[in-house]
Amino acid sequence: MKYEEILKTARNCMGPYCKACSVCNGRACRNQIPGPGAKGSGDTAIRNYQKWQEIRVNMDTLCENLPADTSLELFGKTFRYPFFAGPAGAVNLHYSEKYTDVTYNEVLVSSCADAGIAAFTGDGTNPEVMCAATEAIRKTGGLGVPTVKPWNLQTIREKFAQVHSCGAFAVAMDVDAAGLPFLKNMTPPAGRKSEQELAEIMKETNLPFIVKGVMTVRGALKAKEAGAKAIVVSNHGGRVLDQCPSTAEVLKEISDAVDGSMKILVDGGIRSGADVFKALALGADGVLICRPFVTAVYGGGSEGVRTYIDKIGSELEDTMVMCGADSLKKITREMIRF
Repeated sequence: MKYEEILKTARNCMGPYCKACSVCNGRACRNQIPGPGAKGSGDTAIRNYQKWQEIRVNMDTLCENLPADTSLELFGKTFRYPFFAGPAGAVNLHYSEKYTDVTYNEVLVSSCADAGIAAFTGDGTNPEVMCAATEAIRKTGGLGVPTVKPWNLQTIREKFAQVHSCGAFAVAMDVDAAGLPFLKNMTPPAGRKSEQELAEIMKETNLPFIVKGVMTVRGALKAKEAGAKAIVVSNHGGRVLDQCPSTAEVLKEISDAVDGSMKILVDGGIRSGADVFKALALGADGVLICRPFVTAVYGGGSEGVRTYIDKIGSELEDTMVMCGADSLKKITREMIRF
């Protein structure tokens, strides 16, 4: 299956908001929510994409002709590539009713595992969403990362029980989801978490804990002090705050401050293997890609997901070869320019 075929099929079943654009840059969907667009003017999602394009890669072929090793080790697991499918929720609302969160995760998790990477799964007010996500992860032998919303502590404990039963190799919490409408004004309170609250939450699990939604050095250091093993530099795809900087703009300073003391992942507008390369050069250990995976599922099911993974992976490998990096650890900041 070709990627162009995936896009063509997806355009016929993605609903009224997503246009399954050849490049998912946030412009066509702009400020449409419901839909894949961003909050307010839609500026943040567009900026996420644009800022990666302003970074160029430095070609250097005066190197030993070695094959590129694209594999990544994370929390005791080895993956074929340093990118993961990001968590998506309420797909039937934001895209179309061809899939529900349950059926979407069933396709995504297994397809990613078969292709040698892992999927982060979403969460929602419907308890069946986490049930189905963790069951899909269980069937892959734990090759997935359930992403729990920042609920109240009792609800989090209930979600963690499901997470632990599926054998997942890590668990995440998208604290940036605090800006989503359905989490506001909940009783008991849900949403933003203090460093102390985050530390209490982490006591409820022995799994490596990933804090998604960090956009400042201060936030990264608070996550570290609370006990996080990894962070995701993310502004929730621009869906929770307008006029926010892009993830590409803040990644370097966060990476410098963390200085290898915990793993760093990043998302937001990463749309090619070259973009993955740029993120790693700026200090990320790996990246998350979300919206294009939704298009891949809607446009081609399991085959669409595998095709998309192969596309991004081959682009990354080609960039590494042409820039003189034969492994992920050999990717340095000298290989990019602004």
